[in-house]
Amino acid sequence: MSHLDSFIMMGLGGFFLLLAVIAFLWARGEELGLNYGLSQRRDLREFITRWPMRVEPGALRVGGWIFITVGLVLIILGGAFLAID
Repeated sequence: MSHLDSFIMMGLGGFFLLLAVIAFLWARGEELGLNYGLSQRRDLREFITRWPMRVEPGALRVGGWIFITVGLVLIILGGAFLAID
């Protein structure tokens, strides 16, 4: 494997880590918006019926952890291939 391939793999790992940061920030914004919306409503119809459908903050956090895992694996593999070559 050439050095360029290793750097490309490590770059993809960095990209996945960037996606993880974006997912965590998006989850935080969704959670704050949901909590603010619930505190301003007299009834809790949206909270109980889940309508309109929203991306749940927990799902975004799980996606962020998956992005971190994939990103770190790619960076470690790229570094290992770079060290071997």
